[in-house]
Amino acid sequence: MAKTTDKLEILRFITCGSVDDGKSTLIGRLLLDSKAVLSDQWQAIASTSQRRGMEQVDLSLLTDGLQSEREQGITIDVAYRYFSTPKRRFIIADTPGHAQYTRNMVTGASTADLAILLLDVRKGVVEQTRRHAHIVRLLGIRRVVVAVNKMDLADYRQDAFDKVQQDFEDFARPLGFREVDILPLSAVHGDGVVQRGENMAWFDGPTLMDILEHAPLDEVALEGAFRYPVQGVGRLPALHGEERRGALGRVESGRVAVGDAVVVLPSGRHSRVASIETWEGTLKEARSGQSVTLTLEDQIDFARGDMIAGVDRPPQLGKTFEAIVCWFSDQPFDPARRLWVQQTTRSTPVKFDTILARLNVQTSEEEAHPDGVVMNDLVRIAMRVQHPLAYDAYEANRASGSFIVIDAVTHDTVAAGMIC
Repeated sequence: MAKTTDKLEILRFITCGSVDDGKSTLIGRLLLDSKAVLSDQWQAIASTSQRRGMEQVDLSLLTDGLQSEREQGITIDVAYRYFSTPKRRFIIADTPGHAQYTRNMVTGASTADLAILLLDVRKGVVEQTRRHAHIVRLLGIRRVVVAVNKMDLADYRQDAFDKVQQDFEDFARPLGFREVDILPLSAVHGDGVVQRGENMAWFDGPTLMDILEHAPLDEVALEGAFRYPVQGVGRLPALHGEERRGALGRVESGRVAVGDAVVVLPSGRHSRVASIETWEGTLKEARSGQSVTLTLEDQIDFARGDMIAGVDRPPQLGKTFEAIVCWFSDQPFDPARRLWVQQTTRSTPVKFDTILARLNVQTSEEEAHPDGVVMNDLVRIAMRVQHPLAYDAYEANRASGSFIVIDAVTHDTVAAGMIC
């Protein structure tokens, strides 16, 4: 029996690159050629394109949905789109290309399994290419697809592609990506995107869709250490005359089975999993991404913000740590500002003890002890929280190694961070 769409696994990926390299057009082509565009959507963008005097339909209009973006002809915010094929479901984050929107790119990349980095074959590897590649690597994305776009404007020449391919390989080698695929395409005409086309017979590699349909998902989330942040506590029907309390939440990484030894943090109490329950019934095992209720064999107090983890690979527990922080706020960092950190389901007041360095995202080099922190800065900071957090390094576990920083007065999200 064939898989139904809702049972297909989901690949989350990000598109990034320099301004005008064709990110939005590429996504429009993916949506169109995978039959994810409704007839009324097509008619609307066809009419808009005609009013603008374009000879062909502007596929970027399928993603550039904000009015301010349409007026300026650029992507400003992160535009999320969803589509599916018979083999997989997809969530796309189309992120801005401008340097001043680094914070938006960080947001889009934080949950991605894969990054598509677009280059204009005529321009090659430019400053924005290097900046985005460094940010993608910093955010823990290990697989990159380098899409050398606008091959139609280079007469589909192999030598033009070969030069860009060599330049990117030379630049990216020190970054240590696990896998890099480099392929030529024309988002406007569709060559190399979903269909191979007839203009680049010299390229015998996969199409972009081939890669997306077969790329592995986040292995750390699936096979990493068990992490279960408690979202709430509920009373369950009594069993054998005994009251039962269940921890409500989602398995953020790893797996857990009935009988597994676990530790509840920050209390440090040990127990074993008595049952795993859902609204559909009980389970013997739960894995990353599943929302379940856990009951324990011992009557241990736990509350929202606690972490249940496996005793074999527990997270760190502490009040101080270093982190790479991207400053989101348009107001520069002020030491007098009251801030809270939200990590998994736990919130606690936080202080920036020392701003250690600013990261140069074009070179990955650190500039020691910067004078201040302004919007879009990436800085390494020594932080201190009021109540202990159960955390991992972001490199090892995205869910428990990431956080946001909230203004205690305005409740604005002013920063996001990755624990070192």
